[in-house]
Amino acid sequence: MKKLVLAAALSAAASTAFAGSYAEPVIEAPVVVEETAASSSAAGVWVPLVLLAIVAAVIAAD
Repeated sequence: MKKLVLAAALSAAASTAFAGSYAEPVIEAPVVVEETAASSSAAGVWVPLVLLAIVAAVIAAD
């Protein structure tokens, strides 16, 4: 009886060790985040000022 229980225990342990098949692990590529070059805040101010000056010049010319 002891041999039967031992054989059943070993069978159960061996069957769980081989459950499924070996598959290559899926390795995801790392995410690379590039920082954009920071523009100066003065560039964001000059464009609207130049456009405003052009509009003012056109209105003043009429």
